[in-house]
Amino acid sequence: MTNYYYTHNPDIVHAEKQWNFEIFDHQFKFTTDNGVFSKRTVDYGSRTLLSAFEPTDLPTGNILDLGTGYGPIGLALAYQSPQRTVDMVDVNELALSLARQNATLNQLTNVNVFTSDCYEQVTTTDYAAIVTNPPVRAGKTVVAAMLTGALPHLVTGGTLTVVLQKKQGAPSAKKIMTATFGNCTIIKKDKGYYILQSVKEGSLDR
Repeated sequence: MTNYYYTHNPDIVHAEKQWNFEIFDHQFKFTTDNGVFSKRTVDYGSRTLLSAFEPTDLPTGNILDLGTGYGPIGLALAYQSPQRTVDMVDVNELALSLARQNATLNQLTNVNVFTSDCYEQVTTTDYAAIVTNPPVRAGKTVVAAMLTGALPHLVTGGTLTVVLQKKQGAPSAKKIMTATFGNCTIIKKDKGYYILQSVKEGSLDR
């Protein structure tokens, strides 16, 4: 079966649902389906990342939501920072279709939703921030590629912000991010979830 949320075209029986969820004191509407991650609610990891992420300290530039799923992180950031554009990418075509629907449902036009397997189709090199709730079940190699591949897509002063549970590899991810960026800070811990953030420093521009 190829019904995993991190596959290109999940083999599923459709069962669309629409529900509301409050983020940043705003009621968002989400349509979800079988074959996507956390189809019944915005998962706790994504909520923790959003609560820790601080866009006002970012340099000028847009934001990349890597592995967007049906779009809760990217759409929330688009709402929070209307002056920025949020690129929302995933390998899962069903999830991307839902993300587009959800952008329309929430009347958010400062988003671009497109297919990319990790960074393969991401051509921008001047993001102010990259955020990700990586698909742990896709394996360590995929997660590591999402972390190490961020650096050339960020401007100097740009950030990579990642949510992972301690038991699902947060300490290992911190080591990878430190090796890649020369720094990594745990900006929040909550119920076993770690929010990790690295900053692209000038000496690492390449």
